[in-house]
Amino acid sequence: MTADQIASLLDLAEAKKGESGWYSLGQFHLTVHTAFNGASISFARIEEVKLAGPLLYAKSGRGETHVVRVEDVFAGSVEALKEKGRKAGFA
Repeated sequence: MTADQIASLLDLAEAKKGESGWYSLGQFHLTVHTAFNGASISFARIEEVKLAGPLLYAKSGRGETHVVRVEDVFAGSVEALKEKGRKAGFA
């Protein structure tokens, strides 16, 4: 994936860059799909990302931080956060 493609994903997610270089996704989650040597893995529910040279750092809401090479990322998707909590009543 190119830097322009990652920038497009961040634009879709309305990401805001913080002081330390991390982009906060606010009301969205990002899923990053990666592959290398025929093996693939996806990282879901990413809340913050950081680009540092050839690497993409991705933080999840569970405190996990994943590090992948940008060239191994082949796709990404942006999803709006679902409303948390329960509604009153039996709806």
